[in-house]
Amino acid sequence: MAKPQSEVDERTNLAGSNKFEMLMFRLGKDKALGQSELFGINVFKIREIMAMPAITPVVGADRCSLGVVNLRGQVIPVFDLPHIVGCTPETGLNILLVTEYGRTTQAFAVESVEDIARLDWKQVIPAEASGNVKSLVTSFARLDDDGSGQQRLAQVLDVEAIVQMVTPEAERHTVEGKQLGAKVRMQGEAIVLAADDSFVARALLEQELKALGASYELVKSGREAWERLNALAEVAEAENKSIHDKVGLVLTDLEMPEMDGFTLTRNIKHDARFAGVPVLIHSSLSGTTNEDLVRKVGANGYVAKFEATELANAIRSALGSSPGAAGA
Repeated sequence: MAKPQSEVDERTNLAGSNKFEMLMFRLGKDKALGQSELFGINVFKIREIMAMPAITPVVGADRCSLGVVNLRGQVIPVFDLPHIVGCTPETGLNILLVTEYGRTTQAFAVESVEDIARLDWKQVIPAEASGNVKSLVTSFARLDDDGSGQQRLAQVLDVEAIVQMVTPEAERHTVEGKQLGAKVRMQGEAIVLAADDSFVARALLEQELKALGASYELVKSGREAWERLNALAEVAEAENKSIHDKVGLVLTDLEMPEMDGFTLTRNIKHDARFAGVPVLIHSSLSGTTNEDLVRKVGANGYVAKFEATELANAIRSALGSSPGAAGA
């Protein structure tokens, strides 16, 4: 999906103000209620939207795979997104969404594309509030009334979980402790506070932080991370301690309900209470546009998801820049 520079700049500015654009699409009727629901993906993850091209089936492929497509010399795997989430298309698989997730490119077949909605992350509610902690949906976006008198909801898909699920087992993201290098040292009771809305990403982060010997807490949104930081700052003050005795590093995703990683980082860097607390961005939103914005909001580093050794090196580097901690 070609983007003129003015359009890219506009969307970059949106990201810096806790806003984003979501591509909305339909996958057909769900098995439970027989309804055709709205789904969404952040526009920054979409490289191209196109009418369904000719697809080459791959012998022995999994049921969720439709095969591969040759796009301008690049062979890209194509997956049946309705099948993955349990929907049945009414008019067929008509549209192909080519997505970029971290270090990979893949395409998802959908029934139809509806619109692009401009939203504030405050309009997005974590899916875990519904009690389903391992859903393929990270959150629900509250949309404007479409005239029916009721507020619509769009389900924001957990692309990380979906990509991990459809990737061959031998190629899936893993954490091998022996490949991560030296463990880290943290000051006092200091923790790594990690924020990510994907349960798959949190599981991988937990394995990594355990292997590095770091104390940690995991939260699922920037708002939760910000609230936890404020609570830790109050505890540190009451105990006449430094914030660095409580927090050694903030590790955050960019796309999160309620408050995104850009806003979280900016809040931390503009608050004197957290002076010197390093912030490391760990996101599937790769590319120079996002990396430039990461630098503008003052983050100490950026790592594209998910390569365990690279992340470990970035964590050690970020901790080494903190007044309260150092890598081993």
